[in-house]
Amino acid sequence: MSLEADLLAERRRLSRRVTFWRALAVIGVIAALGALFGKGSFGGLASNDHVLRLRIEGVILEDRRLIEVIEEASRDASARAMLLVIDSPGGSMSGGEALHGALKRFAEKKPLVALMGGTAASAGYMIAMPAQHVLAREATVTGSIGVLLQSFDVSELMTRLGIRPDILATGPFKAQPNPFQPLTDQGRAEMMRVLEDLHGQFIAIVATGRRMDEARVRPLADGRVFTGRQALPLGLIDAIGGEAEGRAWLATQKGVAEALPVRDLEPRDRVEKFLNRFAGSLIRTLMTEWLGVDAPRAVWQR
Repeated sequence: MSLEADLLAERRRLSRRVTFWRALAVIGVIAALGALFGKGSFGGLASNDHVLRLRIEGVILEDRRLIEVIEEASRDASARAMLLVIDSPGGSMSGGEALHGALKRFAEKKPLVALMGGTAASAGYMIAMPAQHVLAREATVTGSIGVLLQSFDVSELMTRLGIRPDILATGPFKAQPNPFQPLTDQGRAEMMRVLEDLHGQFIAIVATGRRMDEARVRPLADGRVFTGRQALPLGLIDAIGGEAEGRAWLATQKGVAEALPVRDLEPRDRVEKFLNRFAGSLIRTLMTEWLGVDAPRAVWQR
């Protein structure tokens, strides 16, 4: 091998080593900053007063990390209030209950304003109930106070195909509902017993949150949806409006200045998200420099 080739190979090795150690140094600095500032206030944000904005979108399921983030936010002295922005058709009863509980605990310590977007129905409506002030657009679809249990029956199809299921159960209600056999009258009665209890829990949540008698809520709790304009005179919301109206209410009723900045509250804080993205970029760089391959971006993005 010629002298020039040797020098070129050595230069490349040195370049790769410098790149590697520089990357490690940057990671160390970022980690130190995260440890220094991430503990003092929620999510590594500065300690200046601010208003939080939490967006709940799509189907609502149990989310342990989201609950933890809300609990942390309630202990952040610099977070003066929260804007809960909802655009959800609903979700599971247990998921709605868990999120409702976390928001209720937050509202016991700090002002909470719910802002309904295009849809805030079923569990999406339930999670607005801890808010001291609930706003919706005139065209918002909300309500749908009810509980749904769905199953299906393929027993006739199986009979036509000559398939007969063998079902062993420890009791007459253990295998109901079951798609392989029709629901019996007794099984239907048992399922309705459970649904009625869940429905009663939902009605109680609405009655408490809206400060209404349950007798007033029940006629509205038959699964119907309402527009925001219809929901207002029924007492299901407090006003028509959006974030500007919510900030004005916080200023006049809770003394939270409209000039305070709004910061989005997310399950992953900014430092963690940045580290995730930086780590992905670093791995791609190292794979390119050391292995000579181009790592697919989708693998590292979260």
